[in-house]
Amino acid sequence: MPSLARVQSMLTQPAFREGVRDMRAVSLGIAAWGLVTGVAMVKSGLSVQLALAISLFVFAGSAQLAALPLIAAGAPLWLILGTAFCVNLRFVVFSAQMRPYFEQVPRWRRLAYGYLIGDLNQVLMIRRHPHPTHDPQQAQYFLGVSLTNWVAWQIPSLLGIAMAQHIPGSWGLAFAGTLALLGIVLSLLADRTIAGVIIVASALSALLFWLPLRLNLVAAIVGALIVGMAWEAWSSRQLTANAVLDGTKP
Repeated sequence: MPSLARVQSMLTQPAFREGVRDMRAVSLGIAAWGLVTGVAMVKSGLSVQLALAISLFVFAGSAQLAALPLIAAGAPLWLILGTAFCVNLRFVVFSAQMRPYFEQVPRWRRLAYGYLIGDLNQVLMIRRHPHPTHDPQQAQYFLGVSLTNWVAWQIPSLLGIAMAQHIPGSWGLAFAGTLALLGIVLSLLADRTIAGVIIVASALSALLFWLPLRLNLVAAIVGALIVGMAWEAWSSRQLTANAVLDGTKP
């Protein structure tokens, strides 16, 4: 485990502080959605203890929200687990993208980094450091955005779990959380790949709304994942071809 001196050294690194600053810009939306998710878990019938365990150990808001209607409807366990698995498939891609950055670090640190990977800190990391160099500053930046993301999600989520029984449904927290998430999503539309994935997922979800047990969400996630991976592969081939034509790559 890292010593106190090492933790203090990390917190003072410029790259770490830069990561904190970049993630802080979107942390309000993350916090609002975390609060809504915490409330929703308890309101759906989960015990406080189970909701706390899911928030801390699963740490995947979209999977939690996708599984909750199925749990409330009494869906079979295989469907609940399959839905959560499909929702989280994107983390396989995220982890593959992160491997070149951290392949030199010890296994326990890679496991910890894998736990911290999320949608927004992944996007910020790739934008800030598009090319892995094994520079320690890249790891510092990743920890800055990732730990800020974790705190911004977990504290409101735990508060939502603790306060769920005292929050009336008439407050419309779900709608507020949806607006917060929408604001985060719209901030990512500058990236063409992410914009395409969002459009595909939204279209499939709407077109397949008639499917039972929210299976339209599963289909939308799988379709968006396929489109995103295909687009990334095509973009890589284009970049390689352009580099060859320009003479910058043999």
